[in-house]
Amino acid sequence: MTITHPTQKWGLTGSADWWSAGQGRRQQTYGAATEMMLELASIQPGSRVLDVAAGTGDQTLMAARRVGPTGNVLATDDSASMLKVAAEAARNEGLTNVETRVMNAENLALAADSFDAVICRNALMLFSNPAKALAEMRRVVKPGSKVAVIVFSAAERNPHHGIPFAIIRRVGNIPYPAPGEPWMYALGESGALKDVYSRAGFLNVSVHAVPIQRRLPSAADAVENMRKGAGDIRELMNRLNESDREQAWAEIAEQFKRFEGPNGVEVPGEVLVGVGMK
Repeated sequence: MTITHPTQKWGLTGSADWWSAGQGRRQQTYGAATEMMLELASIQPGSRVLDVAAGTGDQTLMAARRVGPTGNVLATDDSASMLKVAAEAARNEGLTNVETRVMNAENLALAADSFDAVICRNALMLFSNPAKALAEMRRVVKPGSKVAVIVFSAAERNPHHGIPFAIIRRVGNIPYPAPGEPWMYALGESGALKDVYSRAGFLNVSVHAVPIQRRLPSAADAVENMRKGAGDIRELMNRLNESDREQAWAEIAEQFKRFEGPNGVEVPGEVLVGVGMK
């Protein structure tokens, strides 16, 4: 079976610098939801935490601050360049309780029952087999401990990406992924995340919808950020010819103008925070 990792699915190879530069913006967007994930995972001073598909480690650092000097956080990802950014950020902040390790999320090379909590932010929906990935997270967490994740809710609740996806697919006559295929909103439909947790063997599963908001100076800035960005939007755009690509960008820019106001562009969205106990 071919395993699709988040860094491959998002087209992130070689884009660690771009992700590092967007850390502040992501913190503004996902900070509150991330705090809820850490709280639901019962992360506290002294905890040993595993962060799966950690990327550049925004949530890794938040967990490391929470566990303090008597705890530690292991950040894993399949991208060495992304983890290098995470490790450097930890050093710059003086956090000595963070370790990074390149690792396959669906086959964790870690001992069973060895962590007090496991977290995974904005990645589970991109795995080829999210139930298997969750089962691996469950295997390595201690009995009675929790695994908490963040995934995106449905596309219609996330216009920041939902609008571009719809426009590009219409212009390019590109079908949406089939049910079960990994993509940004694969676990966003009602009951999908809870079902994956249940199939992975968790107890006391709960899923919480959390509103998010993206803020940018203008619609033009929003489009420019997407043009420079990584991920599914760039991947889809690359499948269009030049004329269709420019048409799609123009339509996206026009649609984003409806989110402009006195404070710039403010686009609402929603993520789901899931948690289950071993």
